[in-house]
Amino acid sequence: MSAHPRPTAAAAVPQGAAAKAGRGGARHEAPAVPLKQLALDIGIAQPPTIARFFAGANGAALTHLQQWLDPHGAAQPVPLYLWGESGSGKTHLLRAAYEALRADGSPIGWLDPSVHNPPPCDEDWQAVLLDDVHLYDAAQQQRAFNWFVNALAPAEGVPRRVLATGSLPPADLKLREDLRSRLGWGHVFQLHLLDELARRAVLRQEADARGIVLGDEVVDFMLNRFSRDLGSLMTLLDHLDDFALRAQRAVTVPLLKVMLETE
Repeated sequence: MSAHPRPTAAAAVPQGAAAKAGRGGARHEAPAVPLKQLALDIGIAQPPTIARFFAGANGAALTHLQQWLDPHGAAQPVPLYLWGESGSGKTHLLRAAYEALRADGSPIGWLDPSVHNPPPCDEDWQAVLLDDVHLYDAAQQQRAFNWFVNALAPAEGVPRRVLATGSLPPADLKLREDLRSRLGWGHVFQLHLLDELARRAVLRQEADARGIVLGDEVVDFMLNRFSRDLGSLMTLLDHLDDFALRAQRAVTVPLLKVMLETE
């Protein structure tokens, strides 16, 4: 949901999988770093998890994803496609699925628009995860189709799981027909944006995960002065957390204003 380091290869750790260190102890002063440079190095306190996804109106999609991840589920898992507007939580759930599937050390195929020249499907992969398919170029679409087909009909072994996300329902995707039709072949769920109360709950939940105390006035300021898109809010929260760490100050509206003026 927030801005994270890009993976360096198709099967590498997806964006946001690296955790920020040093949350358990006292805050120590760090050398001054220009804020614009600082923004490039922002991570999140913990990897995304299913438990930290605030479902709101997306309860059915979340329940199905939990069943899809169940290692004792169907022997031939049906592909799952999640779609919705930016900020609806698609990438959070995809990264959370990655973390859950990787818990036993199994290799996973990961493809998002930042991954160029992705490799062919690896027979050792236990699942294939495709993020933001609506942004794939021709080469990525070809490779995604290759992964999809080989995951569901491997030369050896059992079919693998396939989970994909996009901004549109399958029928409206501007993709090659064979890939588009396969994305719509399995279970399809739309993710809906959260309402005002849910956004507040998510901000507080994510702040708690980072060890930040957010007062009502800070939450009001963030929601009234910035984009209410959850991705943007999480990026702002990450930035504010890092700035507060370096400033050795509690998170307040004055601190938030100083951060904005310093940029």
